[in-house]
Amino acid sequence: SALAAAPFVKAQSKTSLQGTIIGHGDHRYQVDLEWSKAKRETHPVKNCHEMVMDAQKRLIMITDESKNNVLIFDKDGTVLDAWTLNLKSGHGLSLAVRSGLEHLLICDPGSGSVLMTTLKGEIVLKLPNPKECGAYDTASKYAPTEAAQAPNGDIYVADGYGSQFILQFDETGKFIRKFGGISTQALNAGKFMQAHGVTLDLRGSVPLVLCTERIRNEFHWYRLDGTYSHSVYLPGAYMSRPVIQGDLLLSGVCFGMKPNDYRMWRERGFIIILDKNNRVISAPGGQQPKYEGDQVSLLLQDQPIFRNVHDVCSDDVGDLYACQWSADSVYPYKLRRV
Repeated sequence: SALAAAPFVKAQSKTSLQGTIIGHGDHRYQVDLEWSKAKRETHPVKNCHEMVMDAQKRLIMITDESKNNVLIFDKDGTVLDAWTLNLKSGHGLSLAVRSGLEHLLICDPGSGSVLMTTLKGEIVLKLPNPKECGAYDTASKYAPTEAAQAPNGDIYVADGYGSQFILQFDETGKFIRKFGGISTQALNAGKFMQAHGVTLDLRGSVPLVLCTERIRNEFHWYRLDGTYSHSVYLPGAYMSRPVIQGDLLLSGVCFGMKPNDYRMWRERGFIIILDKNNRVISAPGGQQPKYEGDQVSLLLQDQPIFRNVHDVCSDDVGDLYACQWSADSVYPYKLRRV
């Protein structure tokens, strides 16, 4: 789906935005635009796609800059390490466990690759292309955007820029099944116009696979066997990937809408935070969420803190880090909880 053409409107200066308080209720944050201490001459970035925190409380970020696909920060913004796999479209980054040790699941849609690596960048597993294992025919496009590991070791891959399936593999890389698939209809529960992100939702009595349907502003939940469970509709929020932090569900809103203009617009990003009942309780950078019964009203950007939020990471004390796409190669912003 093509983005609406929109001239770039110059945002407020960093001086005026630095220290701004954003968010709502118990989830309000002070903006730190200068958190990152990375130097462009040594650690350049193009798009800061995703970030996770490992057990050592290090913040690990993937970029599509082939000179350093992965940057590792401490919570003060200092670069601790950097390495590359020479990926030109590094996109998805999730934590996984192999042999009792933390690993990374990395997706590169340009090459159609899903890799498991050590935290130092050593490749220990490469999932097969679905055309190689009988999941796709030769004409089907494969461009994976996200992967996530289930408690039993199975890996779920979101083919968000390809054929819109969620593909399930076992821990050795053997293909199990696919579910979802492409839909161009406005309402088609369990199918996708853009299956952009995937994670495991372990907040309930049974684990569920949680996926973002970015174009239709929806989250979809499935049982581990791919059976569709339910959805939540968040009008105006073109979410990137789902992030579970305790009882909360967070997501970066990459694109948004304008009042009285129900098209998708760039430069309208913000963050959404949902409670354990999947109700939006805060929208840092966005207008205060309002509900009519069980349905949230149109979610819109409030302040031009962000342009296109591609991911949000929460650390061990509840501070947030916002990664952006197509935002003049900015490093992540830190949101300090107040």
